[in-house]
Amino acid sequence: MQALGNLARISGLSAAIRILYMTRGLFALVGLAAVLAVGLPGPREVLINEVSAAARAGNGYVASSSAVVPVSDDRGVGAIEREQRAVTEFIAKRYRVADEAAGGFVSTAYRAGREFKVDPLLILAVMAIESRYNPVAESVLGAKGLMQVIAKYHPEKLADHGGERALLDPEINIQVGAQILREYLRRFGETETALQMYGGAFDEPSLQYSSKVLAERARLEQILQRSRRQV
Repeated sequence: MQALGNLARISGLSAAIRILYMTRGLFALVGLAAVLAVGLPGPREVLINEVSAAARAGNGYVASSSAVVPVSDDRGVGAIEREQRAVTEFIAKRYRVADEAAGGFVSTAYRAGREFKVDPLLILAVMAIESRYNPVAESVLGAKGLMQVIAKYHPEKLADHGGERALLDPEINIQVGAQILREYLRRFGETETALQMYGGAFDEPSLQYSSKVLAERARLEQILQRSRRQV
């Protein structure tokens, strides 16, 4: 869910807070690497190296102001399809989602990622934390669907889709959620801050929301690393 009442005062504070998050993010990512290395199965070196490399870049997982991974993907179609199948199988098993439904969520996230220049694994990780891949999830605050979008804060994004009801369409929900993520990534230029904003936890000092999302993204990345080694 998105931040509710703090948008007006963010513009004046964003520069200072961005520096704070970037500095604190370096330490958070190092700690995250240690947690993942202990808590997740599979080669620990892969996780540690990826998170450490992100920390050395100085801004979390952000490679640019608009994306977490390189925008262009010159791998063959077959390689991308294999990776999507691996991610689909992981999601279906972990979250008890039907294979067909999980496959649709994954393929839509990859399409939205290409369209809006956002890492598809980040999109999927947000879905996991927000709704556990429940396309009809609704919160008491009015957030709906896979990515728990609150319609009243993003009417312009829903205008072409028929309004709030469209958020229960998984494809539209993912598309709109990816647009929101792109806006926050561009605004703050830093993944942790953008995620905190998306989760309505901008002022939350422990970064619990962004840490959960990034830990889930690391799990998905580990699945991709395994699928690549098996080729």
